[in-house]
Amino acid sequence: MTNKDECRSCEKMTVRTDDERKKLINRLNRIEGQIRGIKSMIDSDAYCTDILVQSAAVNAAINAFNRELLASHIKGCVARDIRNGNDDVIDELVATIQKLMK
Repeated sequence: MTNKDECRSCEKMTVRTDDERKKLINRLNRIEGQIRGIKSMIDSDAYCTDILVQSAAVNAAINAFNRELLASHIKGCVARDIRNGNDDVIDELVATIQKLMK
């Protein structure tokens, strides 16, 4: 997309504190380790049920990551935009939540 009108969110950024960034990266690193563990299980022909249990753990970790990021987004970005009179952020938030609930 070269036209800025086609990608409004390309102009948006969220400045995070070092602590917020560190917490999110740590969660992602743990998830990445879990994924590597699942790949190793497949390589070593682990039992399907054992792999599925680990996959469910990854899903739970991703959901926890999403909850933390969503809460931060609402408390920070959404609240700021509403205070500044940008009610479009509510429609964006609803669309984001609908995508997360699929």
